[in-house]
Amino acid sequence: MSIVKAHDVAYVRFRAPDLAMMEDFLTDFGMLVAERSDSRLAMRGYGESAVVHVTERDEEAAFAGFGIWVTSLDDLQKIAVRDGAEVSPLDLPGGGYVVRLRDPDGFVVEVVAGQVSADPIPLHHTPWNHGGLYPRQGSSKRVAQGPSHVKRLGHVVLGVSNFRRSEAWYKERFGLVTSDEIQLAPGMVIGAFLRCDRGDQPCDHHTIFLLERPVPPGFMHAAFEVADFDDLMVGHEYLKKASREHFWGVGRHYLGSQIFDYWKDPWGHEIEHWTDGDQLVTADGGGIGSVPELMGVQWGMPMPPLPDTKDPA
Repeated sequence: MSIVKAHDVAYVRFRAPDLAMMEDFLTDFGMLVAERSDSRLAMRGYGESAVVHVTERDEEAAFAGFGIWVTSLDDLQKIAVRDGAEVSPLDLPGGGYVVRLRDPDGFVVEVVAGQVSADPIPLHHTPWNHGGLYPRQGSSKRVAQGPSHVKRLGHVVLGVSNFRRSEAWYKERFGLVTSDEIQLAPGMVIGAFLRCDRGDQPCDHHTIFLLERPVPPGFMHAAFEVADFDDLMVGHEYLKKASREHFWGVGRHYLGSQIFDYWKDPWGHEIEHWTDGDQLVTADGGGIGSVPELMGVQWGMPMPPLPDTKDPA
């Protein structure tokens, strides 16, 4: 039995020496400024999350942790008691309360409750016509040019030193469910896609992905859902014209089925656009995935070699 059942990931935190440079990149990526000061930049998307990306000014750029929502202050208190931690006010847009933990590899995990949602920003969706189904009749499809429209943070991917140890830590605290376990060979498990347990309410195929690799533990990427496929492709073209550093995509994953497009921020951290991912309820259970499925695509650009990652902050 887990201590609580988490609802979703909330935001990612970074450190960087130039907040203006980060703001320019994230604006091109499809986020909006939620709060800005000389020492911190908080960005939101077009959905209900008050903040999805936070950058603190620091001389050295680094991944600084991520937030995960629990459903109540009572759940937050349970986590605090389990780990001998304190419940503190959350000094971010939307407020609320937070318990700060470190996982077995030292990654900072901010457990959040009571954060007030933002008002979503409406986006116009023109229906898609498919073979045999034509919901768009009597009008043409015209896609507005510009950045993608980030809706929310979807998942965080971490390279870990001992997968089973990290898996146990996250499952014990947050009740995560395995969607696909990755086997290097029969019985040799190196990672898993984990999702939140929402009972009969659908959840993304993965909320956190943990992967054990023969390099030091480190941040791998953060993935943000965008409005739809057109939105992803328009954003791809916009980022190309802005001379942003592309990493992988466009393509469709096997595990999770998302259409994806990976970029790098000005300090080399991977950040992903995705859309059209699998939605699962708890009763859907999980399966076994292979390394070729993990690294392969159903269509699109093949996966580049995995880069080295930095030590966790």
